[in-house]
Amino acid sequence: MVAHSRVLPGSSMANDIVGGYMQLFSDLLTKIRPEEIDLAANALRHTRDNGGLVYIAGNGGSASTATHLANDLAKATKSSGMPPIKALSLSDNVSWLTALGNDEGYERIFAGQMENFLGPDDMLIVISASGNSGNLVQAVEMAKAQGVTTLGITGFTGGKLRELVDLSIWLPSPSGAYGPVETAHSLVVDLIKECLMADRPTVRSTS
Repeated sequence: MVAHSRVLPGSSMANDIVGGYMQLFSDLLTKIRPEEIDLAANALRHTRDNGGLVYIAGNGGSASTATHLANDLAKATKSSGMPPIKALSLSDNVSWLTALGNDEGYERIFAGQMENFLGPDDMLIVISASGNSGNLVQAVEMAKAQGVTTLGITGFTGGKLRELVDLSIWLPSPSGAYGPVETAHSLVVDLIKECLMADRPTVRSTS
């Protein structure tokens, strides 16, 4: 005997969840400022043109966004014909990350990697819904001590990172709204990538 599943009608709970999420996400979209996207893209151009390395860091869902951005900066922007952007997600080297966390503490997992490489033409991008992650704060403090440009992409109140970084893309939102904020951050980094993909090499006249 074959059992047949029944399609049940949608619940009002699902309607409320979807409606509330979409409303909050729509509100966040109105808070994305093109001028902040432009400043972030310009900072990345400066790093690219000077041969610097872009470090990107985040925790949890933001670690996935960091990986996505590193991939797009290193791979997708090459289509513009410009020099490649050297980008590294600090969340991806699991062996090194866990060794630092185990031996030196979780707040050292990003700064401990950066101190092996950090140079004056580099750039650090940190992504955080709360803006208060201790390991990101330490990474920014280290970068700033070395004169490295820092960009923070945050939500909620912006937290400590909003005040600490050189460049800020802040999407103010209710505290705890991780889903909509992290989804909006994915759009933010995609917009930055699109700006860099639009670059074209300068054609010099031979006449």
